[in-house]
Amino acid sequence: MQNDTRLACLKRLSRIEGQVRGLSRMVEEDRYCIDIVTQVAAVRAALKKVEEEVLRDHLGHCVAHAMASGDADDQRAKVSELIEVLGKLR
Repeated sequence: MQNDTRLACLKRLSRIEGQVRGLSRMVEEDRYCIDIVTQVAAVRAALKKVEEEVLRDHLGHCVAHAMASGDADDQRAKVSELIEVLGKLR
């Protein structure tokens, strides 16, 4: 992973960690259900952004490197990994 992407993801994940702790407090405090669901959606959206950033970096760095390398086995492996992970994301 590129350093700038890694740092951005770590920053986002720290914020998400705080959001999840906040969610735990909300449940402990028996807060209004819709408020909790709203915060769960916000956490899910934040995780989606991390996922997108990691995939973007993977395509721009790892997959691009495999394609430029001329190594057919590595190219097939990277494409196969992408197909598999994209299938899981649906």
